[in-house]
Amino acid sequence: MSGTAPSYRVWALPGMPEVRAGDDLAKLIAATEPGLVDGDVLLVTSKIVSKAEGRIVEATDREAAIDSETVRVVARRGTLRIVENRQGLVMAAAGVDASNTPAGTVLLLPEDPDASARLIRDGLRDALGVEIGVVVTDTFGRPWRNGLTDVAIGAAGVKVLDDLRGGTDGYGNPLSATVVATADELASAGDLVKGKASGLPVAVVRGLPHVVAGADSPEEEGARAMVRVAADDMFRLGTSEAVREALYLRRTVREFTDDPVDPGAVRRAVAAAVTAPAPHHTTPWRFVLLESQESRTRLLDAMRDAWIADLREDGRGEESVAKRVRRGDVLRNAPYLAVPCLVMDGSHTYGDERRDTAEREMFVVAAGAGVQNFLVALAGERLGSAWVSSTMFCRDVVREVLDLPDSWDPLGAVAVGRPKSAPSARADRDPGAFVTVR
Repeated sequence: MSGTAPSYRVWALPGMPEVRAGDDLAKLIAATEPGLVDGDVLLVTSKIVSKAEGRIVEATDREAAIDSETVRVVARRGTLRIVENRQGLVMAAAGVDASNTPAGTVLLLPEDPDASARLIRDGLRDALGVEIGVVVTDTFGRPWRNGLTDVAIGAAGVKVLDDLRGGTDGYGNPLSATVVATADELASAGDLVKGKASGLPVAVVRGLPHVVAGADSPEEEGARAMVRVAADDMFRLGTSEAVREALYLRRTVREFTDDPVDPGAVRRAVAAAVTAPAPHHTTPWRFVLLESQESRTRLLDAMRDAWIADLREDGRGEESVAKRVRRGDVLRNAPYLAVPCLVMDGSHTYGDERRDTAEREMFVVAAGAGVQNFLVALAGERLGSAWVSSTMFCRDVVREVLDLPDSWDPLGAVAVGRPKSAPSARADRDPGAFVTVR
């Protein structure tokens, strides 16, 4: 085998003075005589970028500063918050830092770290005549891993992602999911020599010219390209926030797309439904899943006929009947239906009307809890739903059409599908209005 084994060097840059608001970082770095050459990558701690850009603010209350930088709370445990900040980064405390700054002040992250990196890169090109890459770094914790590491939050002149998909490995196996976070790897390498408290905020990596992209290169991307978009983020929320988000998304959807519904997603929602509390260690829930168009049409046609007969028996005119029947269109237009049912297996019979009524009510409440679990779990699967009570008014018809045991009591029907549009804003409700304290 011929050739030289790949290698690189990384070192901290000495001689950086204390940075103040308004300082030109490129000039300060150039003044240290860094000996930069084409193809080097400069790693700059975000803290000095923030200081130079005047992102130091008075804040007797750090929590208020975090609030001002937060777009979305991802997870919360006690006073610790993991949030999405204005730069789109998901991190602890929105990146608000109270270290290495005078008492009574905090440092905010640069407003646009990619722009900050470009400014430093362009300034050093003008001052030193070198074509380099610049990465602005910050310290992150990581899910599932103890310890902190530096990652790239801004970049210029660097191929931040190395997309290997479409290639093959050394054994000829296709690479279908490999995208290397090059800028993050550079940031963590620099952190090994910069340290957290050594007063060395800048490092240089040499020997990896292939990761440097010229200013006009189509491969030059900012670090923003490394932020995973919401649609691709499977871990967007912490546990309690995910529950609250699912509850918020649990809305009555009136219009669905024609997209098919994944039966596996519905079964996962059923698995959540049957964790609801129930009396006497019973399992009073059953879910009939109507996955074929034929089964849905047959049921809804029979229900419509029964409903029309009831309305006419009530003395409704034909216009009134037609108007009310149209309310069932939400079920007819959905690509998937589920019929939750109550079973009383395991219930007690007391021979006393008061106690027997209470017994049934216990089971109904448990079944309702199961239905709510089902709806919330569907929302967690990004499926819309609408619970419609109509099957409760023609239970015999539903049992006959679906060939269900006489002991199964249908508890409405749930339309399931992809919402055709985003839900409208939900009106705020004051929880205090629903609480009585004794």
